Amino acid sequence: MTYHELSLVLFTVLAQTAVGAYLIMSIANLVTNSRVDVKGRITRNMFFVWVVMGLGFVASSTHLGSPMRAMNALNQVGTSWLSNEILTGSMFFAFGGLYWLLDVLDKGSEGARKGLKIAGMVAGMAFMYSMVNVYLIETVPTWDSPFTWWSFLLTMLVVGGIFASILMHNAQFDDAKYIRVVQGSVIASVIAIIVVTLSQIVALGDIQTSIVAARDLVPNMAMLQGSRIVLLVAGAAIALFGINRIKGSVALPVVGLALVLVAELLGRNIFFNLHMTVGM
Repeated sequence: MTYHELSLVLFTVLAQTAVGAYLIMSIANLVTNSRVDVKGRITRNMFFVWVVMGLGFVASSTHLGSPMRAMNALNQVGTSWLSNEILTGSMFFAFGGLYWLLDVLDKGSEGARKGLKIAGMVAGMAFMYSMVNVYLIETVPTWDSPFTWWSFLLTMLVVGGIFASILMHNAQFDDAKYIRVVQGSVIASVIAIIVVTLSQIVALGDIQTSIVAARDLVPNMAMLQGSRIVLLVAGAAIALFGINRIKGSVALPVVGLALVLVAELLGRNIFFNLHMTVGM
């Protein structure tokens, strides 16, 4: 397996993590009855979400060769999913980041800040929708399938969900019902990833061209995906155990998050190694 698309591996996984965490934390602030000081701490902890998103953008700029090419990629907004991805990603960063900054500095009206928060949520979802469509290419049969949708969505739910849980745990968020919903979604998504992964391995056996069979693109697929699943399950278990059983510390949950992140980076690198085109 090669690692020639590491910039895109990092960008997609980190962006999905940031969007997932932002959505979960923003919904917590919008719909739960937590104390004002707790909601304030949740918002302040979004700083780490923007660090992750910023690192994702840095990684994406290395794929362009020169960061200045990003402006040229915006020339086809509305007709190119790549242009839409860059635009919506920038809007997500701008709206969500401005909401965070105004809230931390206690500037602007509450209505304006709420509007920016919701705008950031909408932009984040549009960003994810555009990102998936970038890879639904008719001439790349290994990508042009529902597995791409599931892969990207589940990464957002698992890594973003654990990341958000850690940041909310650190903020002393105590809405038990909402916590159960988020953690239940993480567990369900881990199970879904296992099912999707096994299903995709089987489906790859039916994809081939006159030159190459999809199953030959990653010869050690079973070993790699098995390692990924072990890391994913272990990481999620460690993170949720630390959040639920150890108060006042995020050290163990962060270790779990790191394992889950490595698992999804490995899975995304496999995805890019499965690139193939129809025809000669």
